[in-house]
Amino acid sequence: MPFLDPFQSAIRSFKSLLKQQGSVSVEARSKITLPESFAPHNIGIRGVWIPSTDCKVLTSKQRIADAMDFLADTGFNTVFPVVWNRGFTAYPSQIMREQFGIEIDSRYQGRDPLAELIVEAYRVGLKVIPWFEYGFVSSYNLNGGHLLAKKPEWAARDCSGNLLKKNNFEWLNSLDAEVQDFLLGLMLEVANNYPVNGVQGDDRIGLPVEGGYDEKTVKRYREDCGREPPSQCRERHWLHWRANIITEFVARLHRELKAINPDLLLSMSPSPYEWGLVEYLQDSQAWVDKKLVDLLHPQFYRRDFNGYKQLVDRLIGEQLSSEQLRCVSPGILLSNRGSNYSVNPELLLQVIAYNRSRGIQGEVLFFYEGLRDNGNALAEVLKNGPYAR
Repeated sequence: MPFLDPFQSAIRSFKSLLKQQGSVSVEARSKITLPESFAPHNIGIRGVWIPSTDCKVLTSKQRIADAMDFLADTGFNTVFPVVWNRGFTAYPSQIMREQFGIEIDSRYQGRDPLAELIVEAYRVGLKVIPWFEYGFVSSYNLNGGHLLAKKPEWAARDCSGNLLKKNNFEWLNSLDAEVQDFLLGLMLEVANNYPVNGVQGDDRIGLPVEGGYDEKTVKRYREDCGREPPSQCRERHWLHWRANIITEFVARLHRELKAINPDLLLSMSPSPYEWGLVEYLQDSQAWVDKKLVDLLHPQFYRRDFNGYKQLVDRLIGEQLSSEQLRCVSPGILLSNRGSNYSVNPELLLQVIAYNRSRGIQGEVLFFYEGLRDNGNALAEVLKNGPYAR
């Protein structure tokens, strides 16, 4: 594939480094020159998320290699492998080692799944954008987990002073500068040390609207605004003040990512606007207006065509210009193991066809295992349909 030619020397040196030391050198990344447009021949992004929950891809080199072969054969061009969830990384992290004494998720001890995946993805012509799934979440039903056990001052608080918990996720205080520095450091660590195409923030780049009542944030609001935060967490001024702090974080992330390499892409996958703003302080409209993101994958996880169509129509009719729409590749739900949901092939083809009819050239599918269900049924539908070469 011609658009991968600039990667070849980097990949060769990268493989050599893996054999020698099992880690990645900055030198490998610095040899890469990314193509001018992200997707060749205006195909658009054909992406898929690869999680570590309900998915075994990252558990061995062989499974990684098999998955990359499968995705390339199906017609995908981009993978979003998880590198941050449950308070652990899927790569050896100096930051995690220094701050928490845990270099990598124990499931991957002695390995570097991210490095292994990059080699195999580039071998078959796939681009790689590591996915920081947990964002500012500390744990799931673990009372903050090991992150807050070590740094309780990082906890987000609700108006009663309790640890902020929503939908069973416990949150770090994303409005705190020290917490922001920590997550920013992880994302830039990957961008600096691995030959990736960018980094991705999930719908947990934000904060539940019920948060922001910790002492530091209350003091900051009082100093900025001359009054106490209202007890009504959705009061307009209070909501937008906090959302602006999240937007400032996204701006800083974008700025510092481009300082490493202007061709590195900042990908974000927020909840649909405006729900994401009023529930999680994600002002994705401002992110696009201010040109803080290169790729936007709003999670349009609807289980019927009309629901999906309404989100697309609102995005195009009320939110983004035709120029801004070029950065959008919506997230489409293939499977939810918790509810035993699987999209039927007809609906998947219908929503992709509607994307194209409205000028949306790509999408990102959640998640990999949904493609393998029922004898690879959805993968075959894509391979012989919209993703046919």
